[in-house]
Amino acid sequence: MIFTLVWENVRFKPVRTLLSILLIAVPVTLILTLIGLSRGFLEDSARRSQGVGADIVFRAPGTSVMTFSGAALPDKLVDLLGRTPHVTQAIGVVNQPIGGFDTVTGIDPGAFTRMSGGFIFREGHALEKPDDILVDQFYADQRHIRAGSTVRILNRDWHVAGIVEPGKLAHLFVDVRMLQDLIGATGKLSQIYLKVDDPANAAQVIRDLQAKFDGYPIYSMKELVSLISVDNIPMLAGFINAVVGIGVIIGFAVVSLSMYMAVLQRTREIGILKSLGATNSFVMGIIVCEAGALGFGGTIFGILLSFATRWTMLHIMPASLPQAVVPSWWPIAGLIAMGGALLGSIYPGLMAVRQDPIEALAYE
Repeated sequence: MIFTLVWENVRFKPVRTLLSILLIAVPVTLILTLIGLSRGFLEDSARRSQGVGADIVFRAPGTSVMTFSGAALPDKLVDLLGRTPHVTQAIGVVNQPIGGFDTVTGIDPGAFTRMSGGFIFREGHALEKPDDILVDQFYADQRHIRAGSTVRILNRDWHVAGIVEPGKLAHLFVDVRMLQDLIGATGKLSQIYLKVDDPANAAQVIRDLQAKFDGYPIYSMKELVSLISVDNIPMLAGFINAVVGIGVIIGFAVVSLSMYMAVLQRTREIGILKSLGATNSFVMGIIVCEAGALGFGGTIFGILLSFATRWTMLHIMPASLPQAVVPSWWPIAGLIAMGGALLGSIYPGLMAVRQDPIEALAYE
């Protein structure tokens, strides 16, 4: 009986129902979008790190897993590390932020090609001149760049030599010597990548290097990828918790307002039910069931809207804001929406059950 009344009320008031579902869907979409962006950023970073083709990464003391800038390693270490037993190649790179989440990376084109297997060009050619820059397809789509274009980065103009497929360390590449001179880090590197003769020897190489270079963070690529997580990025976990908290508050407020208005609009209906002998628990059950139905509908719609935001990010800012789909957060967002809906229905529900049937019937 309760479910029949709830269904009829929802069915015969489509505008109010759709608006309520939309308002509940907004915090669900907000949570899933921001979680998807944080996860997408990490997955993209891990994928690009693996694209280098290295087995070991060597960093400067005091740097963390997610340090993307700074040039503190002397470039003479490249030759020294390259002579380590079982190491077949060593290359150094420089990372320099250019605003937002974007970073330009300086490479030795020949050495990088040998280690990574080389770029796959969609347009143009490799780095040839000092002012040449390579951009991957994501960045090119985001900035509407073509091979032969001119882009202004780090207060100078660069000639776009080529557009390459994504997935190799960075979105933008320039000659390492040029970048070192430009940022005042001549002879300095951000990190050094090592390739070994057999991946099984990587652990031994790391132990040998740790014995020689105490205090230097040295990771296998497998370990590095595993460490690229929310917990290893300062304040990201707190940011996510804050977003979830905001989503709960917004969801609770929206559902409370929606249910409060629903009770006001159904004053006569509730009065009729009580005059026919409906108990307080019966009326409360109707309110709570309707809130649950709206919360469930808002959750489903919010999940669908998160796919829409992902599509939008992919077409507007694929390089800077990669958004992943995180199904493990669907039930969490659903519980937040359902919990907010049920809690938000308690106050208007208590108001409804305390109504006097005579006053309710006289309500216009």
